[in-house]
Amino acid sequence: MSQESRSDHPRRVRSFVIREGRFTPSQRRNLERHWPQLGFEPGTELSTVFGRSAPLVVEVGFGMGDSLFETAQLEPDRNFLGVEVHRPGVGHLLGLAGAAGLINLRVAVADVHTVLAGLPASSVEVVQVFFPDPWPKKRHHKRRLIQPAFVQAAIDRIAPGGVLHVVTDWAPYAKSIEAVLAEFPELRPVAPPTRVTTKYERRGLRLGHSITEFAFRLPHARPPAAGGH
Repeated sequence: MSQESRSDHPRRVRSFVIREGRFTPSQRRNLERHWPQLGFEPGTELSTVFGRSAPLVVEVGFGMGDSLFETAQLEPDRNFLGVEVHRPGVGHLLGLAGAAGLINLRVAVADVHTVLAGLPASSVEVVQVFFPDPWPKKRHHKRRLIQPAFVQAAIDRIAPGGVLHVVTDWAPYAKSIEAVLAEFPELRPVAPPTRVTTKYERRGLRLGHSITEFAFRLPHARPPAAGGH
């Protein structure tokens, strides 16, 4: 899953099509039971939701959420906000987080542009997108998440010194991502942060897929605005 297109466009093209597959009774119960504690509505005050102030990581399109859950467990001093539109994955992650009693993880079921727009400027330490849908058919390229509008929306919410981290296993999409990120000279390439390997990634590696990572840091001193992108 993912989300996309120009944030100021009245008819933005979404980068996701909801094909939920099987939404199991267990996933449904998890969603109903744990949403009041772990759900995040766009525009809600972060300190109110998390009950504390801590560096915020936003993960876009977490799938079934296993790697996000593991990361939140390993990094209790960070707050994590997962953004996903597919309810089976949301229900699965909420079940894991609820059973573990995690206090540093929240979930939003919404278009990521809506979520980012509701966050304060410079409030995010990391925006991470792991294996977004590559939409391989040319007529669907407009649905790809990593477009200038999304990158600009992320930059507007990333704090100085924060990171945009993108991973793909689709070579043509990697070239597209590289071209999009090149439009933002204020972003400085850095070594990719350490991360938990996803189930999707492990499957791709078994199939011989090549993994490409992009990690860019926003400078501590931002350059003056130059008319936007």
